[in-house]
Amino acid sequence: MKEIAFSDFWYWLILIAVICYFIGCFNFAVLISHFKKSDIRSVGSGNPGTMNMTRTFGLKIGAINFFSDVIKGGLPAVIGWVIFKDYIFSGTNIAVSDFIRYFCGVFVIIGHIFPVTMKFKGGKGIASTMGLFSFALACDEWWYFLICVAFLFGVLAYIAITEWGSMGSLIGVAGLTIFQSVVFVLRYQAELLNLWVISLLMILLLINVLTWGAHHKNIYKLLAGEEHHTSVRKHKNKKRT
Repeated sequence: MKEIAFSDFWYWLILIAVICYFIGCFNFAVLISHFKKSDIRSVGSGNPGTMNMTRTFGLKIGAINFFSDVIKGGLPAVIGWVIFKDYIFSGTNIAVSDFIRYFCGVFVIIGHIFPVTMKFKGGKGIASTMGLFSFALACDEWWYFLICVAFLFGVLAYIAITEWGSMGSLIGVAGLTIFQSVVFVLRYQAELLNLWVISLLMILLLINVLTWGAHHKNIYKLLAGEEHHTSVRKHKNKKRT
């Protein structure tokens, strides 16, 4: 493994942050809705994300939007891992790729939620976060991806049964965050006080703050019993032109 010092690395962080932010700004919901001769921002809840796409155009279009955002969130993390997989931070045993995967991902999520191209009014980042978590862990061990997929199906089952889409999404993000935090705490238990390890764990926390914060209105509605139900059966065969 090659060592890399912060003095040789800081400009990479700036470049990666900018590129990933603008990747996040690209909104598939807006693009797909335009193909449907509509603008998702002016229908339903007005949110350009998977839930509103599903409620507006049906389950099939919602799934296309979901998986597009999953790839958007996960692919930059994989590219970051490929570029830095042979490096460790100078004077440590900490893999640069462990940190950089989530650094890429958090800026994609920031771009998705606060896109400069849409006056900082974007989606809520759940699908992109799921993509980041699933792809990032799979870089280490392929079977981690199966765990993430199993967890995702558990979340979808929860949503299908309870019809609480927002709550299911937030549970999914929180659960995968805890799982990945445990992975890295165990991996770096001898260096937990290292700045790079702390920064990695703080990025995971920040992702939760961003996604939960983006759902603050949904949380208020859930507490008030006014949240919209997300019925899989109702939207399965729904079509809109």
